[in-house]
Amino acid sequence: MPDTVLTLKDVTLSLRSNAGLVEILHGISLDVTKGETLGLIGPSGSGKSSLLMIMGGLERATSGTVSALGRDLTAMDEDALARFRRDHMGVVFQSFHLIPTMTALENVATPLELAGVDDAFDRAAEELKAVGLASRADHYPSQMSGGEQQRVALARASAPRPEILLADEPTGNLDGTNGEAIMDLLFGLRDRHGATLVMVTHSRELADKCDRVIRLTDGAIDQAALQAAE
Repeated sequence: MPDTVLTLKDVTLSLRSNAGLVEILHGISLDVTKGETLGLIGPSGSGKSSLLMIMGGLERATSGTVSALGRDLTAMDEDALARFRRDHMGVVFQSFHLIPTMTALENVATPLELAGVDDAFDRAAEELKAVGLASRADHYPSQMSGGEQQRVALARASAPRPEILLADEPTGNLDGTNGEAIMDLLFGLRDRHGATLVMVTHSRELADKCDRVIRLTDGAIDQAALQAAE
């Protein structure tokens, strides 16, 4: 039986707003196995990104449990969660989240330095080369296109060799050509490093490349869609 790297049991998420309590996720139970590629799809507002953030410990579940690599994320404090992400996870955001005052090389090297990697800049240079940006190592985010910035973000997420790679709409801000390039890079990174990949996407083409696709509707897993897929 394949190793399970992510397990969610009866996860709910409720957030308070000016209009009162908003129920975002309802009783999500889900296992993700080692090396699997899982696509999360569904209409805007269905809870896809919130679910991804809970998987990465970037958002706390209101109830239920979340385990990653056998560790209970729901029992960790913020410092422990940050260390766990540093050591085991890579996260790619739709809006890149690069540090504007750092070059591409420095952006990629930063998580490696925080993890105490001795050859942080050498490895960062290797990752930039792997995403086709060796010549842009000394450029700042403002000097790069959106597609280039997303490739830097991918290199940064993959440089620490994470067991789990989470991507939130990685092609959402890109045109078709750049989107296809990022798709190829994402799956290439998975193949090179053996990471488990979970991604939120509106792209049917990207979802179709995944081993498994789960559709969320109104904060719950669409069971009818699951049965149809089976």
